[in-house]
Amino acid sequence: MRQDVYKETGVDTAEADAGLNHIIRRVQGTWPKRGPGRVVLPIGFFANVIEMDGVGIALCTDGVGSKTIIAKDMRKYDTIGIDCVAMNVNDMICVGAKPFSFVDYIAIENADANMLDSIGAGLCKGADMAGISISGGEIAQLKDIVNGFDLVGMAVGRVDLDKVISGKGVTERDVIIGVRSSGVHSNGLSLARKAFFENHNYTIDQTFDELGATLGEELLRPTDIYVREAMEILQRVKGVKALINITSDGLLNLARVEAKMGFEIDHLIEPHPIFTLIQQHANVDASEMFEVFNMGIGFCYVVDPDDAALTISILESHGRKAQRIGYAVPDPEQHVHIHERKLVGHRKTFRNEDRSVRKVG
Repeated sequence: MRQDVYKETGVDTAEADAGLNHIIRRVQGTWPKRGPGRVVLPIGFFANVIEMDGVGIALCTDGVGSKTIIAKDMRKYDTIGIDCVAMNVNDMICVGAKPFSFVDYIAIENADANMLDSIGAGLCKGADMAGISISGGEIAQLKDIVNGFDLVGMAVGRVDLDKVISGKGVTERDVIIGVRSSGVHSNGLSLARKAFFENHNYTIDQTFDELGATLGEELLRPTDIYVREAMEILQRVKGVKALINITSDGLLNLARVEAKMGFEIDHLIEPHPIFTLIQQHANVDASEMFEVFNMGIGFCYVVDPDDAALTISILESHGRKAQRIGYAVPDPEQHVHIHERKLVGHRKTFRNEDRSVRKVG
């Protein structure tokens, strides 16, 4: 099978990261050293926190990417707003913050009142699921720039400064609890579209025996929103060390914790059938699949071993399928080792174990 097919779709994550490093060097020069507006966390975590009159104000922004193309092809726009809210609030809870409000930005090729109303319905549904308000937004008609539409949001929340979570407290043998995703969520759609619609000329109405829906319906399935159970876990579970949103980069997101720890994954949640179909039709290695997709795990909690049972119990009470998927190990280079697939990940890349220069655990 082939590697780096995702780059061929026009998504060059390495080049984007290089550009991001340039931006980081510039924007950090805007940070006040002290007082109102002090930036609490380094850039690179899921969200950031600024100090305002002794209170932590959490901020983050994200969009739904090329999932909008699936919505356009299906002429179904009433769920994509859920994805936009989810992409933001699921990041925000990773710093221990409670999301409060949200603003959106819709860039559109041509104004369509019914389409915009449907997008708005999805945004409001997502806001209700997350327990937040939508306090504003912007619609820009950009026919010369946009083909279809783009949807982006920004969330704001609150967290006590002494309760900001960055994963710095993760220690050896802390347990990783994985939460099953609803499916592809909102990452990797460029590769999925290439696999099905370019490589094989399928339509959105294509059916597969493995799926309980059409291909279009499966790819458009909304991203889960994990806010309500996360707030209960943060309130009731004393040994919460880190919350990890599994988006682009998949389980490599575990290594975004501040502690110099690696992660051993020894009990994966069974991936949804859609991931097997994508891999077959894209003809890519398992390493690239785990770099691009959540592979059935939408969110993770790293907790003290004594708190694993309570964490899983709370998640199940909210209707989530959750299980222990691994544990933390000391590792200054922060590798992520997936035993069942014989993969070792470092930074943005997974490699087969026999080709890796270093093995942890």
